[in-house]
Amino acid sequence: MSTEPSWDLYRTFAAVLREGSLSAAARALGLTQPSVARHVEAFEQAVGGKLFLRSQRGLSPTDRALALQPYAEELVAASAAMLRTASADPEDIAGTVRISASEIVAAEHLPPMLAAIRRQYPKLSIELVASDAVDDLLQRRADIAIRMVDPVQQALVARRIGTVQLGLYAHRDYLDRRGLPQSIAELPGHDLIGVDRNSSLSRAITGALPGIEHGDFALRADNTVVHLAAIRAGFGIGICQTRIAARDSALVQVLPDAFVFGLPLWIVMHEDLRSSARCRTVFNILAADLRYVVNA
Repeated sequence: MSTEPSWDLYRTFAAVLREGSLSAAARALGLTQPSVARHVEAFEQAVGGKLFLRSQRGLSPTDRALALQPYAEELVAASAAMLRTASADPEDIAGTVRISASEIVAAEHLPPMLAAIRRQYPKLSIELVASDAVDDLLQRRADIAIRMVDPVQQALVARRIGTVQLGLYAHRDYLDRRGLPQSIAELPGHDLIGVDRNSSLSRAITGALPGIEHGDFALRADNTVVHLAAIRAGFGIGICQTRIAARDSALVQVLPDAFVFGLPLWIVMHEDLRSSARCRTVFNILAADLRYVVNA
């Protein structure tokens, strides 16, 4: 690489990787498709090799592109974090705070909390990332993260809120049709809602249900919001947070003594953000409000 590529080329490269096509990247960046194509070509010339191969499904990244991907993503994350930091004076409770939370927490718990924060601090804007993936706070992909796993990274301000209790639940309509199982051994005879792809967390949860295998699930999805919607629709029996289920009188806990599982709830942020009034304020408010979510 004889010359340093412009920032626009890095940003476009990352967008094409993320979106999978020139047209989708153009929409995401607010550019024209020819402009994106020119950026990709210029970046390929700068790095000295092909970055994408055309296929019927769009663009496929080359090995060179995949090797560059984490660095491009770090640059994009750092740029976004810089803009958030510059969005207001550090001592003002204004500007932008980016929050990462699991899909179910983002959908079921955070909206009223964020609405109250907005009412109290109308100059504050929130970016909410709803994902079960654990965002890397050290790379500033988010300012604040709400996690259901113990934090392992250093240089983080972490506060354990408590334990989120999970249980098996079904809608009354489903139980009226199919009956209430009396033991875990009877569960395979019911319409079960579970995960599609195995993960360490899913294995831990299903491990608390001895005898239940992947093929026993009548509905498989990796999105916990979908699980909850299916339970509410009367599809069958699935796992739900007890605090969420308690809001709906139509949801009935199944085998409460046989299935007991809890997940830790943490709120974390990068220690450098202690000096940011907006991040510190949002962190403390959410830490207090989230206590109603936990069972212990």
